[in-house]
Amino acid sequence: MIRIAILGFGTVGRGVAEVLSMKRDMIERKIGKYGVVAIADSRSSISGEFSLLEAIAYKEERGRLPYDKTPRELLDEIDFDVLIETTPTDVKTGEPGLSYIKEAIRRDADVITSNKGPLVVAFSEIMEMAERHGVRIGYEATVGGAMPVIKLVSRELAGNRIFRIRGILNGTTNYILSRMEKEGMPYSQILSEAKEMGIAEADPSYDVDGIDAGAKLVIIANTIFNISASLNDVKIKGISGITPEAFRVAGEKGYTIRLIAEADENGRLDVSPRLVKLTNPLAIYGTMNALLVETDLAGEIFVIGKGAGKKETASAIISDLVDMYGRNNRSG
Repeated sequence: MIRIAILGFGTVGRGVAEVLSMKRDMIERKIGKYGVVAIADSRSSISGEFSLLEAIAYKEERGRLPYDKTPRELLDEIDFDVLIETTPTDVKTGEPGLSYIKEAIRRDADVITSNKGPLVVAFSEIMEMAERHGVRIGYEATVGGAMPVIKLVSRELAGNRIFRIRGILNGTTNYILSRMEKEGMPYSQILSEAKEMGIAEADPSYDVDGIDAGAKLVIIANTIFNISASLNDVKIKGISGITPEAFRVAGEKGYTIRLIAEADENGRLDVSPRLVKLTNPLAIYGTMNALLVETDLAGEIFVIGKGAGKKETASAIISDLVDMYGRNNRSG
């Protein structure tokens, strides 16, 4: 049986637990028997034999799990084969997820994470450590939600030389820019409405200043180009200076404006508002994410999908789980 530990039991962690419970038959046909042996949030936990759905209900009703053990205490006590790490992102320190991931690797456990922070701060260190211990790191959920990116560039396009990637990697900014284009409303008004609708956070700076897109770009670029970039290597400009007038002028010439993240094989890393032709596939609307990959053999490959959300992120995490433990991929 595959023993799973989940650290982080907010929206994403609970979404993963829901899928593991409700789609057990389908998943077990792909990977064999599994069990969640432990779950922890920042200050409480549960381990041993328990119902996933009851753990979810307990957390949602009481804001915590039944027992007081912290994630670190739990890691020291339980045996597990794979850690699903969904703790909050900190792109400056990578913590606490970075420490949890390193400890899991030291324990010779595989890791699946939705947390951008550790990979932005210590991508090469994590990958080198995983290689030394002979374990696998799944991180599809860090960059595109349900949109398949990591497997696309690292496996499906194997044999291709990838010259450049360009993408829309943040749904909040794309929503704001889309409405500015369509309705001619000022940035501040749309941002205020986006907060009320829950599309933007109460403090939206992480999104609108381009930091989230920059973090995702670092992870994708490190994966494709085998570099050791950090967020400091990305030239970042956000969207707060964009005006309805800018959209009017752009539209008259057949363009729109989108926050584009770009990386190329020469090491360029850039996130900034760009003019995009209305006929370009990246001229997308709403909260969707998209990525355009330029290759030598396959030409241009375009993917689009929801970049965030409980079910969407859980989809990417389960995809990594099946990829690791599918009957044709299992080691040992």
